[in-house]
Amino acid sequence: MLRAGIVGLPNVGKSTLFNAVVANAKAQAANFPFCTIEPNVGVVAVPDERLQMLTKLSSSEQTVPTRMEFVDIAGLVKGASQGEGLGNQFLSHIREVSAIIHVVRCFDDDDIIHVAGSVDPARDIDVINLELALSDLAQVERRIDRTRKQARTNKEAQIELGALEKLSAALNEGKPARQVTLNEEEAELVQPLNLLTSKPVIYAANVSEEDLATGNEWVEKVRAIATEDNAQVVVVSAQVESELVELAEEERADFLQSLGVEEGGLKSLIRATYQLLGLRTFLTTGPKETRAWTITAGMLAPQAAGVIHSDFERGFIRAETVAYNDLVTTGSMTAAKEKGLVRSEGKEYVVQEGDVMLFRFNV
Repeated sequence: MLRAGIVGLPNVGKSTLFNAVVANAKAQAANFPFCTIEPNVGVVAVPDERLQMLTKLSSSEQTVPTRMEFVDIAGLVKGASQGEGLGNQFLSHIREVSAIIHVVRCFDDDDIIHVAGSVDPARDIDVINLELALSDLAQVERRIDRTRKQARTNKEAQIELGALEKLSAALNEGKPARQVTLNEEEAELVQPLNLLTSKPVIYAANVSEEDLATGNEWVEKVRAIATEDNAQVVVVSAQVESELVELAEEERADFLQSLGVEEGGLKSLIRATYQLLGLRTFLTTGPKETRAWTITAGMLAPQAAGVIHSDFERGFIRAETVAYNDLVTTGSMTAAKEKGLVRSEGKEYVVQEGDVMLFRFNV
């Protein structure tokens, strides 16, 4: 299961947001730094309205959404890359995730202490990004020292050294590793380093309840920084999300409507993280179950079948495939077949987002 790590300075709303994300999680949220030491982990369902429609269409006994794992990582502070505030331990937790959700404080509240004494998203983002870059730079430089000796006689080491030197130059200029252009071989050779700044990022601008619908000037500063980094921004109110968790389902829409929004930032954040990781969803449906399955973009039909069971991939014959919209419009698989909308796809078929599939295979 792919993991997204929630990071940021202390007291920016990470644990409050995490609790809301996983609904029943019990991460401690308190008004002091380093409240979270060991990372909290929660599994969340990826929102997908298509599942309810297919469940109804197939009269399925159960509905199973696709899922992601979120990790609440303790607040980082200036000097984390040198071990400040248990920084080395916390940075190691970030290395284990696939993507970073960088929570940025975009609200003012005298009752919640800011570690720097004031709200300044640009400064806060710089602190976190600098610590991640410094940690990466130290790791890259250590690797350069080892690889330089091997590069005298080893061609692969020469290629790796070239990639490392590109990374070192960028990190020294304050640029993240994800902005460095590497060819396929170079990327593969440095991948084991699992660099922090190579991970894709979403900035979660944490606002007050009053600013959820419109944002504020702090959010605009975050957007400007994200644009330079080719990153995405999701506006979310951790406090609102924590309140939504306490409400009955039918009351949530009314509460959000009173705030001027159709849905909370939480669903947007989960969807954005899913897309950020280059994930796609295909669907299966029948009387027993309607289920969403996670694949990576570009995956072929036999590989997608293997996500369900390895036997499906080994014995793959074909995939009976229909686009979700076509299936819903026609009302049933039988009707879709009659209209020629169900296709028989072979081993070279690239699975598309929202494909509804039935796999044929030999045991």
